Amino acid sequence: MTAEASTVDTPLKKLVGEKTAKALASHLDLHTAGDLIYHFPRRYDERGEHTDIRALDVGEQVTVLAQVQRTAVRPMRQRRGNLLEVTVGDDSGGTLTLTFFGNQAWRERELRPGRWGMFAGKVTDFRGKRQLNGPEYVLLGDQTDGEAAASEQIEEFAGALIPVYPAAAAVPTWVIARCVRVVLDTVAPPEDPLPAGVRASRNLVGLGSALREIHRPSSREELYRARRRLKWDEAFAVQVTLVQRKHQAAASPARARPAREGGLLDAFDARLPYELTGGQRDVGVEIAADLATGHPMHRLLQGEVGSGKTVVALRAMLQVVDAGGQAALLAPTEVLAAQHYRGMLDLLGPLAQAGELGAAEHATRVELVTGSLGAAARRRALAEVASGAAGIVLGTHALLYEGVDFADLGLVVVDEQHRFGVEQRDALRAKAEQPPHVLVMTATPIPRTVAMTVYGDLEISTLSQLPRGRSPIASHVVPAAEKPAFLDRAWRRLREEVAAGHQAYVVCPRIGDSTAGADEEPPTADDTGRRPPLAVTEVAPLLAEGPLHGLRIGVLHGRLPADEKDAVMRSFAAGELDVLVATTVVEVGVDVPNATMMVVLDADRFGVSQLHQLRGRVGRGSAPGLCLLVTEATEGTSARERLDAVASTTDGFKLAELDLEQRREGDVLGAAQSGRRSHLRLLSLLRDADLIRDARAEAITMVEQDPELARQPALAASVAALVDADRAEYLEKG
Repeated sequence: MTAEASTVDTPLKKLVGEKTAKALASHLDLHTAGDLIYHFPRRYDERGEHTDIRALDVGEQVTVLAQVQRTAVRPMRQRRGNLLEVTVGDDSGGTLTLTFFGNQAWRERELRPGRWGMFAGKVTDFRGKRQLNGPEYVLLGDQTDGEAAASEQIEEFAGALIPVYPAAAAVPTWVIARCVRVVLDTVAPPEDPLPAGVRASRNLVGLGSALREIHRPSSREELYRARRRLKWDEAFAVQVTLVQRKHQAAASPARARPAREGGLLDAFDARLPYELTGGQRDVGVEIAADLATGHPMHRLLQGEVGSGKTVVALRAMLQVVDAGGQAALLAPTEVLAAQHYRGMLDLLGPLAQAGELGAAEHATRVELVTGSLGAAARRRALAEVASGAAGIVLGTHALLYEGVDFADLGLVVVDEQHRFGVEQRDALRAKAEQPPHVLVMTATPIPRTVAMTVYGDLEISTLSQLPRGRSPIASHVVPAAEKPAFLDRAWRRLREEVAAGHQAYVVCPRIGDSTAGADEEPPTADDTGRRPPLAVTEVAPLLAEGPLHGLRIGVLHGRLPADEKDAVMRSFAAGELDVLVATTVVEVGVDVPNATMMVVLDADRFGVSQLHQLRGRVGRGSAPGLCLLVTEATEGTSARERLDAVASTTDGFKLAELDLEQRREGDVLGAAQSGRRSHLRLLSLLRDADLIRDARAEAITMVEQDPELARQPALAASVAALVDADRAEYLEKG
């Protein structure tokens, strides 16, 4: 194939050879020239620059730029042959040991002290020292005859800034750099789809220049300009998509559900045993106004654990019932759905007893639909839903099944929206004749730029006040590996809480056995010796026979039959159990005011937001809460720093920002749910707030003038490539 005929769509095997192309495809999902050009460096190294070797996590696949300091050869103890140990580092004092097995005198000659190189491998720990066993490497600088690396292999690193790519063990960063050079020299740069006027007004470099400079930067200044342009493309594509979706939603009709004086909602407010917070009242006014319009409400309600979102949602549901419609609440687990059901029946009392003796004048019925309902109970519940007698319907994904029909579905409430896929939420919306109003709830606080980027087509309400009576929660990290006595003290502390009449949770990352459950991560064990995560079914008997002997211990996880789960939760809520050993099935919605302590085992296996959610299960009564994060992660590792941060604050917004820093931006934008590789690689929702804001302003102007970008087909195609149809739907459905 000639250079002129090569484009971004050209298969890599025609440019870099079949063997290399196959490795790029199988290990990094890169298939075309365009895929490779948009596989941007993760960072840029510079010789002499400090690499914090001490912060490398054991088990991590890394690439480090370092200088050979010394070499040593010694005979192996267990088998014949020699072991070559090479110490590399930089002027900062951090060092890393490279180990090579077998007689490799040529390697000792090649790895002379003073040589700089890039070394790639998996970090292991040997007697407290970080090391790479048999790493791949490429040496930089002057080459001499007879040395292994050919001069063309280091041509990619001729500049002062050395790109380090997201790589795989079979495809190290220098192989990717060599392939990128071939593609950049062979493929014509793509047409720039961004209008010249926008480029000029926003001071953005051309696309061809940006793509070349991000891979082979001539200076830090040019690299900054290249990254800024490519970040703009990502931000702009998402914002155009969101603005288009909002534009379309505003034009679609919905049935208005205005408030009715003297109806069910007024009766509920009159019997509520406590006063709503100012925030609950304000948000209630916003939602009531949305429901009264002829366009579908699409609102996100965010609030800390315990801020009272459920009562706000229930009041919205009652307004819809007053207007002749039905409301459905979709919960992620049967435990939570059943708890919502019991809680709403308690709050509504006679208002939920339509057709029964003693029912209130404006009463409705509340139905629970879950997968574990018996045949007779299911038939009865579905008849109530289909006839419209059940104004409020609560359930899990069982609500989505064929055969669950509504008389007039007017409002869909999605609890803990991040636990549901797009298709599940959409299936429930499709059960209404006209688009229903949608209220999405999350207890995970959302930083402003995430709200602007991920939920840019939703109106956002925030509950920041906690209801009266909530108690403070103290959190501490328990370093079990470094200080085993601290773990012993944790169990004694738990016994003290029980002796004082309180209850406690012990949370594990896994259920047990080899099969992963719905509410857990599968067990992992790797060649660094890291053991699989602790499991409920293994930990509970050990505690019962050991440090918690004599206490009443219950077990709760997602694989238990529904009636058994419900019985365990009822026993715990009634105070018949002292300790509940559970998975993250207790993460959302479980409300036991007498539970004052939580011990999270293998806490480093959980995400920041997940730990914050779990912690919110304690301190829900008058007694202060205590959360202990038990970990074997050592001081100075990123896992330990994450736990220290969680322990240092209960501010959910600060923790949400920390969580965002540690996740790939593509995951935030739905790549994890759509199962596809995200093209959103450079944009930081935290650091690029101003750029996102500017891109949104430009997108609003452009979409108002040309809603489908019909006059700019190249730009429309670029947006579609960066935010494909599946991801656009994810953004739309929130």
